[in-house]
Amino acid sequence: MARRLAEVAKHVGVSQATVSRVLNDKPGISVATRAAVLTALDVLGYERPAKLRGDRARLVGLILPEMQNPIFPAFAEVVAGALAKRGLSPVLCPRTVDGVSEADYLTLLLDQHVSGVILASGNYQYAHADHTPYAVIRDRSLPAVLLNAAVPGLGLPRVSTDDDHALEQAYRHLVALGHQRIGLIAGPSDHVPSVRKISAYRRLNPGAGLIAYAGFSMEEGHAAAQSLLDAGATGIVCASDAIALGVIRAARRRGLSTPADVSVIGCDDSSLMTYTDPPLTTIRQPVLAMGEAAVALLLGQLDGAPPGDDELLFEPELVVRETTGPAPQRSPSF
Repeated sequence: MARRLAEVAKHVGVSQATVSRVLNDKPGISVATRAAVLTALDVLGYERPAKLRGDRARLVGLILPEMQNPIFPAFAEVVAGALAKRGLSPVLCPRTVDGVSEADYLTLLLDQHVSGVILASGNYQYAHADHTPYAVIRDRSLPAVLLNAAVPGLGLPRVSTDDDHALEQAYRHLVALGHQRIGLIAGPSDHVPSVRKISAYRRLNPGAGLIAYAGFSMEEGHAAAQSLLDAGATGIVCASDAIALGVIRAARRRGLSTPADVSVIGCDDSSLMTYTDPPLTTIRQPVLAMGEAAVALLLGQLDGAPPGDDELLFEPELVVRETTGPAPQRSPSF
């Protein structure tokens, strides 16, 4: 803070006390001096205090990985509604296949002097990704909240689903149905929520090797299912609903029925899962509670609270539909 005051004061040619009065929106400063100090903040790359950003202070960026997966529009709806109730306007920033990245959006939002940003399932979830943009957020003191688990050490608050408990609910459900050969299709190996699910799976089933990895799409779920089906898995837990739908397709192409031969559990409970054939048993993310908690954390930072490095864990819910059933009496023929 002292360094910022000194640099801005030198740039404008006024005292540090004058800069401090401008930053704290105190009276007794001429319009010209106030404008010069605020311009100097922009030129030197410092963030304006929220109350001095004009209409832009009402904007909050919401960066999403995609809009094809219905879970992300669901989060967007909750967050946008919670922001609007508090007089803030969301700026929706979905990453696209033509190269508009999370980092690109963050640069644009910082240039627009938005009040804050909420990020969902970004590169912060991957151990091997570039985490430089999050250091920029910290250095610029931009209020920010991350949705779902992140690599350690980013210094930003997180609102996450309890992945350990999610896996445990799914696994125990299959065990109660008599399944013994239970497989897991996780996300990429450096994906933090998937690492947590794998840890829980190994705790519940020490020594089990029925683990496969996939991207979060039906196609990759279809491909990843092959090794588990070859190994005789009769129950498969998946890291997303899209992966689960790919597993069901892979089973059908082998002439297997879900759930008579293979039980399948997804994760997210996006809105269309009630209408799949058969309707998908899945782990429901508490989207409403998580979205509102993310907005509350952001508002706290806008009011001056330090960002902190805490993680709020929310308990998911097993939603039993028609893709899980009793284990087959005999292992299906592969």
